[in-house]
Amino acid sequence: MEILSLFKLGVEKGASDIHIIVGKPPVIRIDGVLNEIEGAAFTRGSAKESIYSLLTSFQQKLFETDRELDFSYEIKNVSRFRVNIHFEKESPGLVARIVSTTVPILDELLMPQIVKKFLKMREGLILVTGPTGCGKSTTLAAMINEINETRNCHIITLEDPIEFLFTAKKSIIRQRQLGNDMKSFKEGLKHVLRQDPNVIMVGEMRDLESIAATITLAETGHLVLATLHTFSAAQTVDRIIDSFPPYQQPQVRLQVSITLRAIISQQLLRGARGGRVSSREILINNNAVSNLIRENKIAQIKTVIQTSAEEGMITMDNDLKRLVAEGLVDIEDAKAHMLNPDQL
Repeated sequence: MEILSLFKLGVEKGASDIHIIVGKPPVIRIDGVLNEIEGAAFTRGSAKESIYSLLTSFQQKLFETDRELDFSYEIKNVSRFRVNIHFEKESPGLVARIVSTTVPILDELLMPQIVKKFLKMREGLILVTGPTGCGKSTTLAAMINEINETRNCHIITLEDPIEFLFTAKKSIIRQRQLGNDMKSFKEGLKHVLRQDPNVIMVGEMRDLESIAATITLAETGHLVLATLHTFSAAQTVDRIIDSFPPYQQPQVRLQVSITLRAIISQQLLRGARGGRVSSREILINNNAVSNLIRENKIAQIKTVIQTSAEEGMITMDNDLKRLVAEGLVDIEDAKAHMLNPDQL
């Protein structure tokens, strides 16, 4: 199948991801389930021809040198795609995430109203976390969209690659892409302070340097939104602090206790009525949480979340219970994602 036709078919069928694998026909993921498309299996030659048809000559050389490449691709009037190409057993492969051309809205994502309150803050660090494919980029885009529609400020995004395209409304927005617009996240973060930002979005805190730079930006009077691949609020705090050498960790705990504003940890489940539904754990950095971080008592954060529902905090298990009660998620799917499934 011609690759643009495959991309269009994925969009038509409501898929989230498209796979090209040598030795198999095309595969698409719909509502979390992988489905093979009828047709001939890709050979090494047909896979290379299909994948290289998406690339410029420069990208082809870069891919052959680095053996990996991430980029965005757009079919006008159809959709945008976040594409990863790679080698597997010396054969080229592709995974394309389908990105909606419509910028998401918080209310459409059933985001708790407390999140809008976070986005009115002038400084500090807000993290969106979760496993790969849980909708972190979509949530982050909806948050940027909310700021764009409600605040007069300068937003800078650092992305790899650019996914959702924003149109300036009340705010002005600069979207910078790794490789095209900056050499590395480290370099982009290093120079962003000279670009007069109010809000900075970091696509991913992926290493020690980007984590350190992101915390510093939040300390210097900017609102910083970022993502991290962690499964819970407590694990997120641990991951940040453990990224640093032991002699720096006391200072980092102090920095995080001061700069952190909130953590939104999420996961995607199959919806009882089709589609996908997000469940979320929300941590707000109040005095109790700040003290626990500073005193290195991270394990006790879960207890604070459980006892602070009136402030807008919620545990993942309690949110899953809510989704079951509202008929949005089947009980067995919810149990599979709960830490304590016996509570259902």
